Formats: sequence, C-alpha cells, structure tokens
Amino acid sequence: MRNRGIFAASTGLALEGTLQNSRQFRVADALALLFAAANLMIFEWLHHAEFPVNGGRFLTALGITAGFAVLAWFVGGVNLSGALAGSAVAFLMAIRDLRMFLALLVVFAVTLLATRVGYARKQQLRTAEPVGGRTASQAMANLGIAALIVAIAPQTWPVLSLAALAEAAADTGSSEIGMAFPGKTFLITTFQVVPAGMDGGISLFGTLAACAGAAAVAAAALLSNLITLPQAGTIVVAGFVGTLVDSLLGALFERRGWLNNDLVNFFSTAAAAALAWTLI
Repeated sequence: MRNRGIFAASTGLALEGTLQNSRQFRVADALALLFAAANLMIFEWLHHAEFPVNGGRFLTALGITAGFAVLAWFVGGVNLSGALAGSAVAFLMAIRDLRMFLALLVVFAVTLLATRVGYARKQQLRTAEPVGGRTASQAMANLGIAALIVAIAPQTWPVLSLAALAEAAADTGSSEIGMAFPGKTFLITTFQVVPAGMDGGISLFGTLAACAGAAAVAAAALLSNLITLPQAGTIVVAGFVGTLVDSLLGALFERRGWLNNDLVNFFSTAAAAALAWTLI
C-alpha cells in the first residue's frame, strides 16, 4: 500500500507538471496571436489608404495567405495556432510586396527541410521537434520582428525585414543540421566540447547551414529584384551574426532558465535587423 501511494503521488506530480507546462504553452500562444493581430492593426492604421480592403491587392494577398496557411498545416510545419500566426505574417508580406512573401516561403522551406533532415538522430538525442508542428509562439518568435518591420515600413524596410528572416532561416538551419550530423559541438562562450543540441553550442555543420540559410533568403530577394547585391551581402552578414547572438543568449541566459527559446529567437532576429540598420 505504501509503494502504491508513492507511485500515485509521483504520478500526480508528473501530471501536474504536464498540465502546468500545457497552460504555459497556451498562454504563450495566446500572447503570440495577440502580437500577430497587433501587427495587422498597426499596418491598417498606418497604411489603410494605400491598401483599401476592397482593392485587388488586398484580395490577392488574402487568397495567398489562406493557401499558405493550409499548406503549412497540411505538411505538418505548424499546428493550428502556428497556422493562424503564420497567416498574419504571410498576409503582411504578400500585401506589402509579393517578393517579400517569396522570401517568407524560402524561410518556411528551409525550416521544414532542416527539421526533417536526420530526424531519427534528433529523436535519439531527444531534441527533435514535436510531431504536431510549430506553435504560434514559435512562429512569432522567429517571424514577429520581420512582420513588425513590414507593418511599420520604415526607410529601407525590406533590408531590415529580410535580415530578420535571414536570421530565422540561419538559426533553424544551424540548430537542426548541427544536431542531424555527428561532429564536435563547442560552447560559444568557452569552446568547451558539449553534447549536440545544448543551448549555446556551435558546430561546423551548423555554422555552414547557418550561412546557407541566410544566403538562401538573400538570394531569393536578390533574384526577384527586391534588393541590390550590396544589400544582399548586408542581409547575409546580419543574419549570420544574429545566429551568433542566439548562441550567446542561449549559453548565458537560456541554460540558466532566465530566457526561454522563444525569447532567445525573438531577440536574435531583432539583433539581426538592428545590425542591418547600422550597416546600410
């Protein structure tokens, strides 16, 4: 009877912890959806005269957004909340400039591909993404800064927004590819060898993937004539440096529990956009 009571108590504590984590995720997703809605309202407030609701551009963007959300959910890239948040970002990109939406598609493709590569090894490391897809909080942590810049549209907004998108693609590629392939992983602050997947860890394969991810976003914008070649270089540099900021925040704050992964991603994309602003 005593052993049964201990088992019941431990099971109850585990269930309580699971429910608490579930509530935290729901709150984070709700806040992310509010942030996505705020971006839409900011855009409407600042640019309603340029993009009327009954205009063809608005309807085109709406159709593209619906298709993107359904596709992202269908392939398992996002769950329902992630699809809703992603659709807000997609709408802003599509109505502002379809070439920005193309860059967003590149980020989505890089994220989806990098997540699927070496999935069995990531499961062994217990670092694989959940099967249900990314949530609203994860989507806005990676795309929220880019969406906000598009909504406000300051001077040279395409470069700043693309730098944030490049960081998102580079960071996801770095972490996912770094875990997928065997190799030494070093803590960015001390260069001590650490297990793959540890916060603040960097590796050769991950670094190469980061460069490739940032370059893919810049190349898509360059080929669509959204930016110039020098601006493409700025985006690649800012995106890559943003991943280093991500690793530093992970080593210094996330490992100690002072920041979670979503906040680290959010601040890293903001750092990439800020660096791009100083370089142009």
